Amino acid sequence: MAIFPPPFPTGSSLAELCQEIKSIDVKTRELGPWKSGAFSKLASHGCLAGWIKKDDGGTEASETEVMTFLVSIASSCLTTALALTQWASAVRIISRGSQETRARFLPDLAAGQQSTTVGISQLTTSRQHLGRPILTAKKIDLGWSLHGKCPWVTGADSVNTLVTGAVPLNSKESQATPHFFILRMNSSGIKVAPPMDLLALTGSRTSSIELEDVSTEAEITPQSETGPQTGGLGTTALAIGSTRASLAILEQESLRRDALKPITSEIEKEVSTIEADLFEATTYGINTRERNLLRQRANTLVTRTSQAALTASKGAGFVKGHPIERLIRESMFFLVWSCPQSVTESLLCDFAGIESHTHGPSINIS
Repeated sequence: MAIFPPPFPTGSSLAELCQEIKSIDVKTRELGPWKSGAFSKLASHGCLAGWIKKDDGGTEASETEVMTFLVSIASSCLTTALALTQWASAVRIISRGSQETRARFLPDLAAGQQSTTVGISQLTTSRQHLGRPILTAKKIDLGWSLHGKCPWVTGADSVNTLVTGAVPLNSKESQATPHFFILRMNSSGIKVAPPMDLLALTGSRTSSIELEDVSTEAEITPQSETGPQTGGLGTTALAIGSTRASLAILEQESLRRDALKPITSEIEKEVSTIEADLFEATTYGINTRERNLLRQRANTLVTRTSQAALTASKGAGFVKGHPIERLIRESMFFLVWSCPQSVTESLLCDFAGIESHTHGPSINIS
């Protein structure tokens, strides 16, 4: 009798899964991992359960195992990896909830019987300059009602539930501590815009969602911390995975041209160093400043490696459909995805050839 969920995939089982994910990557990039079957493969291999505690129906993989997994999946299909991080972010928020809420949602999510995503950009990097919350919550007899907009939601037209955050109407400041909620996507008052036609990762089915007096399915009791933070270690893991995908193309080119071998070797050393620092952080922890510096290093490397692989591929790589043509577009994603301001500022300073605020005056990019 099969045990479900199975153990979190590592080693040969992870390699086998990555081959399966890669075999449908074209379909995933077109339809999304929900319709392509990629998410079903993650569930059947025990991947989803690894993010969830044993008491809540999961297998509770270690942070190092999770980061290793994300690097591998990102090198196989970045669209799948992105969708998985949004699923994991939603699960992390649900895991802060009451025992009743966890029991209602987490076992089904671990088994892949339900799907979820997160919509919290309105609380972090998106639309903060407006000076007022764009998604608000109003207390009603049977719970809460949400009104406003979630600007960026991965898989908005493909999942069962949405985890989001809204500022209560009685809060006068946009930076007030938000409340977090679970919504059923088939609830009355939810309007999902058509998926955005992005530079890359269109298969992520990223859309904006309008909410007009939408009743919540559950409330997740606010925690003592101040809401979600941008720039976690998972974003760095995905950048490393994408780097390794571009590096593989560069290595193939170096088999035919010895002049490329020292280039390939130096990039391999750099990505290995960043990866080692990532795994050290999962073991011993990392403060916000060092975490952002690590993210910056990974972001810079993923764009440089894709450009190196394009240069090595010559004109063939500039033709639509060549693997590096896609990878170089995907590398641009890391310049805009969930970047803390310090990371964005440092990248802009690098592009301009000036020192960042770490060594000099800060620049205002808001």
